[in-house]
Amino acid sequence: MYNVNSSKAEEFISHEEVLKTLDYAEKNKNNIELINKILEKAKLRKGLNHREASVLLACELEDKNKEIFELAKQIKHEVYGNRIVLFAPLYLSNYCVNGCVYCPYHYQNKHIPRKKLTQEEIIKEVTALEDMGHRRIAIELGEDPVNNPIDYVLESIKTIYSVKHKNGAIRRVNVNIAATTVENYKKLHEADIGTYILFQETYHKESYERLHPKGPKHNYAYHTEAMDRAIEGGIKDVSIGVLFGLELYKYEFAALLMHSEHLEAKFGFGPHAISVPRIRKADDIDPNTFDNGIDDNTFLKIAACIRVANPFAGMIISTRETKECRTRLLDLGISQISGGSKTSVGGYAEKEKEDSSQFDISDTRSLDEIVGWLIENGHIPSFCTSCYRSGRVGADFMKYTKAEQIHNFCTPNALMTLDEYLEDYASQRTKLLGQKLIKREVAKMQPSAIKDALAKNLELITSGSRDLRF
Repeated sequence: MYNVNSSKAEEFISHEEVLKTLDYAEKNKNNIELINKILEKAKLRKGLNHREASVLLACELEDKNKEIFELAKQIKHEVYGNRIVLFAPLYLSNYCVNGCVYCPYHYQNKHIPRKKLTQEEIIKEVTALEDMGHRRIAIELGEDPVNNPIDYVLESIKTIYSVKHKNGAIRRVNVNIAATTVENYKKLHEADIGTYILFQETYHKESYERLHPKGPKHNYAYHTEAMDRAIEGGIKDVSIGVLFGLELYKYEFAALLMHSEHLEAKFGFGPHAISVPRIRKADDIDPNTFDNGIDDNTFLKIAACIRVANPFAGMIISTRETKECRTRLLDLGISQISGGSKTSVGGYAEKEKEDSSQFDISDTRSLDEIVGWLIENGHIPSFCTSCYRSGRVGADFMKYTKAEQIHNFCTPNALMTLDEYLEDYASQRTKLLGQKLIKREVAKMQPSAIKDALAKNLELITSGSRDLRF
C-alpha cells in the first residue's frame, strides 16, 4: 500500500501506485482541461506530485509540450538564474563485490584492471584537479568491505581536504558510495562531506533484483531506504537519481518523484539535487542489451518535467551526454555539470587507460573549454561551495530557495569564484570572455550593500585574495 510517510521502500515507492499513475497519465495525456490546470499549479512554484507530473510527461499535444519547455526555462532562470556549478568525479577504487550487470566494475569482469589509490596517489589526483581549477569533487568507488572500508573513505576525504596546491583547494567533497549504516553516515557527516549521492539505478523492484543478482546491492529495500538513514545520520544534503535506460522511463520518472515526495514528507526537505544519467557503453557492457533506451528529445522532456515538478532541487548532468545535448539541457533546469572528467581510477595524474573507465565519456572537452562554452552561451560558470560551508543546507537551503532569495548569495559567490578561476587557471581567450561576463553581470545588479561588497571583493581577488564569500 502506498504511504509517502512510510519508512519502508515498497510503501513509499509502491509498485501499484506507479502503475496506477502510468494508467492515469495515459488516460489523461491529451486532456487539455486537466493539463492546463496542472500547468497553472506549476506556475505557482509549489511543485507537482508524481501523478500530475506524469500527465505532463505523457502529453502529446505540441502546443502544451512547448508550454512545458518554456515553463521549465522560466523556473530555472527565476530560481537558479544563469549560474551553472562545475564539479568533477574522483574515482578512488574500482574494487567491487556486486554483480551489477550494467557496470564494468562488477566482480565477474576479468578484463578491467583493478586499482585502489593510496593516499599518496590521491594527493597527486587532487593536485591535478586543483591545477585544472576544480573546487568541488564527487568521490566514487565500488562496494568492497575489504578493499574499500569506511575508514579508507574517511581517510581519503581527510587527505583530499588537506591538499593545498598553489592557490588551489578542494572546498567541497561530495560522496557517492554504496548504501551503508546510520553509524557510517554519521562518520561521513563528521568528516564534513557535502552531498551524499546514491543513484537508485531503477525503482522497479523486480528489475532491480535481476540487474543486481549478486552482492549486498541485491537488497532492494536496504538500497532504496539509504537516504532515510543518511539524513538520520546527520547528512542534510542528499542527491538521488536513476540510470535511464534500465527500465521504462515513465515508470522511473514517477518513482523518482515519489522518492522526492517521501523525503519532503518525512524530513521536511527533499533532495538537494536530482541526477539524470543515461546508460552508456563501457568495458564488458553494451547498452543495447537494455531495451529501454531513450532518444534525446524524450530525455529533454524528462528534464523539463522534473524541473517543473520539483522547481527547487538542483539538477545534474554529467559528461555521459554530448556537448550538443548538454547545450539544450542547460536551459531546461540543469544547475550542475561535470567538466574535464575522468572516469577511471587515477585518470587525472596519469593518462587515462581506455579499459579502466567506468563508462564512455561523450563530452571530452577540457574544463577551460567548458568554462568558455558556458560563458559564450550566457551562463555563469560557478565553482561556489559557500552555502555548505555557511550552513545553508537541507531545510535552511530550501527556505532560501523557495523564497527565490538564494540568488542573493549565489550570483555574487559565483562571480567571485569565476574570477578566481580566470586569474589562476583560464586560457587568455577564456579570461577575456569571463572578465566581460563579470562586468556585465555586476552592472545588471541592483544597487545594494552586497553589490558594493562584491565590487571590493573582485578587486581583492585581482590583488591575490582567495575564498571570499557571502
